[in-house]
Amino acid sequence: MRLALVVLVALALLPESADAACRSQALGLPQAGRLACGVQLPGETDALVTWDFVLGRSPNRGWRRWGTSKLVREVEQISIDYGVRFPIGPRLVVGDLSRRHGGPFGVEFGGVGHASHQNGLDVDIYYPRLDGIEIPPEKPSLIDHLRAQWLVNRAARDAQFVFIGPHTGLRRSHPWVQFLPAYHDNHFHMRIRP
Repeated sequence: MRLALVVLVALALLPESADAACRSQALGLPQAGRLACGVQLPGETDALVTWDFVLGRSPNRGWRRWGTSKLVREVEQISIDYGVRFPIGPRLVVGDLSRRHGGPFGVEFGGVGHASHQNGLDVDIYYPRLDGIEIPPEKPSLIDHLRAQWLVNRAARDAQFVFIGPHTGLRRSHPWVQFLPAYHDNHFHMRIRP
């Protein structure tokens, strides 16, 4: 009886796992870094769905959905805020974050690759489509500009940078919202502060 009580007290005081004692941390730079104790974004929730651009399917593969706990919380909060603002229609469509331990995420991992996305602070979020389908818009004319502009503005609230495509028709709502000339006409790239 006494041994059982000691075991129960010990289990209550110890962390549930090694991961529970680990503090999520971005190491190095977004374009030359690592991710320590990353957190995986769920493949799908009531508020978001992930998209694997390389395979052209949902959900995104698990190894492409890692970030700092702060980034994952922020993406989940944006998806909830989006659902509150637009209760009827598609969920938020989220692309790549980082690899499980961060590091290079270039063309060898499929598609055009990422110059950054290395330390768990970056995420790609696809612009909502006019037709409401939960996949990326193939061209800017398919973007729901009202929802997309709201998303860019909402992401910019807590971001260090938001990169948008030059052909989207979206506006820069803050100085840290910047146009990138290539590969951002179907999604925006958000980087949070560490």
